[in-house]
Amino acid sequence: MLTSALGAGCAAWLLAAVLHFAFVQEYILLGETYETGAAVHFAGTAPQSADEGHSDDAGEAAHSHDEAAEADPGHDHASGEATEPLTRNLWTVAFFGLVYVAYAMMLVAGFGLARAYGVTISEHQGLLWGIAGFAAFQLAPAMGLAPELPGTLAADLGDRQIWWWGCVAATATGLGLLAYGRGVATVALGAVLLAAPHVIGAPVLEGFAGVAPPEVAGAFSARVLGVALAVWALMGWIAGYLWSREASGS
Repeated sequence: MLTSALGAGCAAWLLAAVLHFAFVQEYILLGETYETGAAVHFAGTAPQSADEGHSDDAGEAAHSHDEAAEADPGHDHASGEATEPLTRNLWTVAFFGLVYVAYAMMLVAGFGLARAYGVTISEHQGLLWGIAGFAAFQLAPAMGLAPELPGTLAADLGDRQIWWWGCVAATATGLGLLAYGRGVATVALGAVLLAAPHVIGAPVLEGFAGVAPPEVAGAFSARVLGVALAVWALMGWIAGYLWSREASGS
C-alpha cells in the first residue's frame, strides 16, 4: 500500500506542479493585482487590442506579485527581491507534494477496502477510481464552493470547511454505493448522498462582492478543475498499476 501510494503521489506531485505553473499561476498573479489595488476592475479604461490587454495584464501581475511578496510575512525580505518569487514557488511545490501524496494514500486505502470485499483493482480500475476521487474531492465541492481567486470574498472559513468535508464524504460514499452496491435501495441511497450536500447548500455571502473581474475568476476556476482532473486521473492509473503488480507479486 505504501509503495503504491508514494509512487502515485509523487507522479501526481510532479504533474500538478508543472500544470500549475503552466496554466494556473498567471491567474493567481493577475488576481493579486486586483486584490492589492494595482489594477482596478471597471476603472474606466480598456486596452486598445487583445495583445495590448494581455501585455498590460502580464505587467500588472508582475507588479502585484512584488507587492504581495512584500506584504507576506512568510517571505525572507533580507534575501532580496530576486529570491522572493523562487521562495514562493518552492513553497507551492512543497504544498503540492504534501497534498497529493496524502490523496494517494487515501486512494490506496480505498483499494485495500475494496480488496477486502473481493474487488480486484487494475490500472484501468485505478483510472476510474482516480476520476471518482477528483469528483469527490474537487468537482462536487466546486459546485458549491468554487476555487477562490485572490480578490474574491467568501463565507466564514469554518462553515465552508464543514460543508466541504461533508460534501466529500457524501460524494465518495454515494459513488461507492452506485459503483459496487447491489439492489435498488443501495442505488437510491447513493443518489441521495450525491444530492444531499447541494440540496443543503454551501455557505455563501448574503451578496456578491470582490474586486477581481468575474472573467478572471471563471477562467481560474476552470483551469484549476482541469488541472485537477488530469492529475487525479494519472494518480489513479499509476496507483492501480503499482497495486496490481504488488498483488500479483511481479
